[in-house]
Amino acid sequence: MSENLNDPDSYRDEIPDNNDEKIHNVTSLDGLYENWFLDYASYVILDRAVPHINDGLKPVQRRILHSLKEMDDGRFNKAANVIGNTMKYHPHGDASIGDAMVQIGQKNLLIDCQGNWGDPVTGDSAAAPRYIEARLSKFALEVVFNPDTTIWQASYDGRNKEPITLPVKFPLLLAQGAEGIAVGLATKILPHNFIELLDASVAVLRGQTPNLVPDFPTGGMADVSGYNDGQRGGRVRVRAKIVETDKKTLTITEIPFTTTTGSLKDSIIAANEKGKIKIKKIDDNTAQNVELVIHLAPGISPDVTIDALYAFTDCEVAISPNTCVIQDDKPRFMSVNDMLTESTEFTKELLKQELQIKLKELMEKIFFSSLLKIFIQEGMYKNPDYETSGTFDEVLVVLGRLFEPFLSLFYRPILAEDYRKLIDKPMSSITRFDFKKTDEQIKNLENEIKTVKNHLKHLVDYTIDWFERLKEKYGKGRERKTELRTFDKVEASQVALANAKLYVNKVDGFIGTGLKRDDAVTFVGDCSDIDEIIVFREDGRCIVTKVQDKVFVGKEIIHVAVFKKNDERTIYNMIYKDGQSGVSYIKRFAVTGVTRDKEYDLTKGSKGSKVLYFSANPNGEAEVVNVQLKPHQKLKKLQFDEDFAQLAIKGRASMGNIITKYPVKKIILKSKGISTLAGRKIWYDDILKRLNVDGRGKFLGEFDGDDRILTVFPNGIYELTSFDLNNHFDDKMVIIEKYNPEKVYSVVHYDGKSKNYLVKRFVFENTAIGKQTSIISDEGGSKMIVISGASQAVVKVDQLKGATKTPETVELNLADLIDVKGMKAMGNRLSVHVVQSVVLEAEHDDEEDVPDPEPDSVADTEILITPEDKTVTDETLQAEESVESAEEEVQSSSKPDESQIKSVESPPKKIDFEITNPDDIDMDDKGQLGLF
Repeated sequence: MSENLNDPDSYRDEIPDNNDEKIHNVTSLDGLYENWFLDYASYVILDRAVPHINDGLKPVQRRILHSLKEMDDGRFNKAANVIGNTMKYHPHGDASIGDAMVQIGQKNLLIDCQGNWGDPVTGDSAAAPRYIEARLSKFALEVVFNPDTTIWQASYDGRNKEPITLPVKFPLLLAQGAEGIAVGLATKILPHNFIELLDASVAVLRGQTPNLVPDFPTGGMADVSGYNDGQRGGRVRVRAKIVETDKKTLTITEIPFTTTTGSLKDSIIAANEKGKIKIKKIDDNTAQNVELVIHLAPGISPDVTIDALYAFTDCEVAISPNTCVIQDDKPRFMSVNDMLTESTEFTKELLKQELQIKLKELMEKIFFSSLLKIFIQEGMYKNPDYETSGTFDEVLVVLGRLFEPFLSLFYRPILAEDYRKLIDKPMSSITRFDFKKTDEQIKNLENEIKTVKNHLKHLVDYTIDWFERLKEKYGKGRERKTELRTFDKVEASQVALANAKLYVNKVDGFIGTGLKRDDAVTFVGDCSDIDEIIVFREDGRCIVTKVQDKVFVGKEIIHVAVFKKNDERTIYNMIYKDGQSGVSYIKRFAVTGVTRDKEYDLTKGSKGSKVLYFSANPNGEAEVVNVQLKPHQKLKKLQFDEDFAQLAIKGRASMGNIITKYPVKKIILKSKGISTLAGRKIWYDDILKRLNVDGRGKFLGEFDGDDRILTVFPNGIYELTSFDLNNHFDDKMVIIEKYNPEKVYSVVHYDGKSKNYLVKRFVFENTAIGKQTSIISDEGGSKMIVISGASQAVVKVDQLKGATKTPETVELNLADLIDVKGMKAMGNRLSVHVVQSVVLEAEHDDEEDVPDPEPDSVADTEILITPEDKTVTDETLQAEESVESAEEEVQSSSKPDESQIKSVESPPKKIDFEITNPDDIDMDDKGQLGLF
């Protein structure tokens, strides 16, 4: 044998003859394993992991619901009992059934839960099945089950019947969502809003194309611009809702789908430990509502922290849908809109089947009632032949002969089973038969048949009514929870916390965060571990590289800084000597997009070129330098000044302008300059709720230096902010614009204390950035009605005039009602009459075609002083000189004569008066304004 080791057939010659039969009967394993794998994959796909398109359920879920229906008596059942009963249909362990049942219950649609069923928001698990109870919800009983339209099959052991699919008359799969992993296949269907699904189903029936987007039970904000109808390749970005409680505290009130408060908290702590964000602590106060409180470290911007939370934690997650369902016993990939269309058509077909079944039942009732009526009315039960019939066959012959004249009255032939039901009627019911009541019942049944036939004839309208009724009956409290937004892309490099310190060795040419500290190493500044660094060298070259522990970038470094991509406001001023010609050039340039680790030559590229002067200016500043030349026989002037402001800003590769052809001795800074760039043009994108410089949204203006942005909210609070592009803005603002300290605003507000509508005109005070200040009263019930920055703002006032309360509508120009006062002044009453509503009618920035206020509509903009006003006091009139003089005139005569009264009445003396306290306003029974 040893001589034939390389010949496999040699072994056969050595094997005894009694084994030849076994060897020839060996079966190849290739095809066997292939078939087994395909069988297993098909089983997992069809019977375990992927939901069916008709009812939106996986087999285990379907069996749980069928078991609940089988046990349903209106009372709660122990979950353990339901699991046990379900095991008659599901050939797997109780743990998988229990987990699936808890998932159904947590979706709060098909099962009414009692006990601790866990919380998908916090991640808390449910109690043991023996401690929790369940029953079918009213919605499930109405929508999911109908034994007459259910197709049944034998259970796995053949002892019971179970549904192939349940007759669900609602897009259940899209409402609940589904997720499953099979063999070589996966599905992930996102949940959608209950009400929106019903509305979309109605739209499909009306011939419209649906456009579904997901809605998550955890709320939050979602950007569905890349949803792709839920198909493969789609992507949904979901964010937590983060509220800035104050400048030191952030609160998360809603979390992204697929996360829990526990996992979200852990991701925030991990980001803090890695130095991506900087917080003092995070508290989880979640109870009925989500509340994760983040306490910021001193000096940390809340706006930047919010962006960092989205960039580095699970406060933003991306979900990739993959809508795969079982249809016609095979997996199929389809869009959510196609799934909704299929579900709607399936619902319509089920409703048609139910109507047809009901129609047949009604016709059968009429059939037998008519049969019984004729049988009794014609006295067939007293017929001698009928009475003497000895067998059932003889009875059939007799009744067939007796009913023959009446066969045309029935919609179908009379069968033996019908005669059997007839003769089984007890004689007592025959003798007490009420013909009048039977005729009424038949008439009612005929009316019902007409109604059912009408529904079948107008099946689409009937199906629409079905969906509308579901919406009305079960839609309350199921409004959309997830806010749809369009997100801007958060650049991680812009929001990363500067958690590292950058050092440079200019002589040896090394930069990094891990350089050993010695005399040659200098500190550059703070940076993050994902920043890029720009380096300029004396040979006129620059390079951009990623922050590292230590990296060589070239000797003779002259400038190192954190690189900001696409930064057009950082301008570099440079003077260099060309190595070939010796001519010195001057240039101004910006460095925007570059390739990392690629060297760029900023000179003409000649060997031996050298930078003579260099400065980096973050806002385009242009300084003046003094250039000193080496002595030369042709030179009369050995020094001169050069102002960089005279140069145009060009590209990085520009050669520059010739500054001198003679050798330069040295260049020194003579004076620092100011920015030569125009103000930064800022826009506000109302969709993203962010500032931008790309021209998206509302143009706010050109900003520079200490310019600020004014934001006003509906509750009468205003705030000044910087024009930093990282700022976040509330979506409920009524005004966002560039702050102008001289611009006058008109405000109509309701004072909760005096119950009056007041008008005021003022300029906003220049408060500290981030400070929120109210421009209306702090009393309960106070509210801002109208605000306008136009010079001529016109409001339409609906009021009840006089004692008769006559309705009247007037237009008032707010600029004519009151002068510009202080921001904290309460203002004057808008009208002496009862005001019902105030709306802004028009805004004008000129005085042409602006209506004047109606006479006497705002009487309290002036105070009439007459001799009868003896009760006016210095305290009431706030010590105003004009009022004091009027008071002295009134007090000088205790009994005015007719000439005095006449002089007052024509015309009365008018005094401008600012009401600082609305309670000082009162009117007598005749509607006259007075003071008290």
